[in-house]
Amino acid sequence: MAAFLFIVCVLVISPSLSVIADLRVGFYDATCPKAESIVRQVVENRFRTDPSITPALLRMHFHDCFVRGCDASILIDSTQANSAEKEAVPNQTVRGYELIDEAKKNLEVACPSTVSCADIITMATRDSVALAGGPNYTVPTGRRDGLVSNEGDVNLPSPRFTVPQALRSFSDKGLTLNDMVTLLGAHTVGFAHCSFFRSRLSSSGRPDPTMDPALDATLSKLCGPADSNPRAFLDQNTSLVFDNQYYHQVMLNRGVLHIDQQLSLDKSSAPMVSNFAKNGAVFQQSFANAMVKMGSIQVVVGTDGEIRKNCRAFN
Repeated sequence: MAAFLFIVCVLVISPSLSVIADLRVGFYDATCPKAESIVRQVVENRFRTDPSITPALLRMHFHDCFVRGCDASILIDSTQANSAEKEAVPNQTVRGYELIDEAKKNLEVACPSTVSCADIITMATRDSVALAGGPNYTVPTGRRDGLVSNEGDVNLPSPRFTVPQALRSFSDKGLTLNDMVTLLGAHTVGFAHCSFFRSRLSSSGRPDPTMDPALDATLSKLCGPADSNPRAFLDQNTSLVFDNQYYHQVMLNRGVLHIDQQLSLDKSSAPMVSNFAKNGAVFQQSFANAMVKMGSIQVVVGTDGEIRKNCRAFN
């Protein structure tokens, strides 16, 4: 990974609602008061050596919440009797599972059978975003872990979607166009394998005219022959800093994925892209709110589900 230097700026943001559905801020204050600090320490230790853990956790959180809700079903390992969500093609490059395992192990020592794996994903993602320079927002907790994880349930929005196609996927989860444009801003620290955008490049023989020629040349050289599949940063400017540069890039026709570029070209989303590009503070506030909202999708609460002892297996 290329060397990098940046100053981490932490913006403390409190969402407008401290209680989302049956979740609440400080859910573990009485039962496991050190829960958040235990998770944070694990994330900080990993971030020091691998800042790319931020996009990894963001992707894991998104892929979990968009399939059966935010219930940690993505963490379950397959068995001979069941092919779990991890086996689905979009999830085969999800990573960061060992960080969740470490946090769970430490939490089980401090307060056994108390903190859910679903809440660990949510807290760890929030902490990694703050470490990368993004908003440090409070998250309501109280999720319980789901009891189902099936490969066949995985149906995630494609990076090749148009804005209307992507919006249908987000709307199905109760998210708005503004939420979608905001959450895709997580690509400011993301990367994608060439297979997800190779068809847009000159090397494919059918170059996408909406891509900046200089970016096309750079990515064509990086991706090489069709049988290679390296990764490219989605924000080619400040690749590992959580800022609003992603929106500047897509306004300059430097969106790597098709959906990224379409955000600045579609008349419904273009004004939002422009607004976030002009005002980083507005983007960070919107991102905090959208993450809390996404984190409440179809949550398992109360006495439903379970608190797993091992995040990779049902009790």
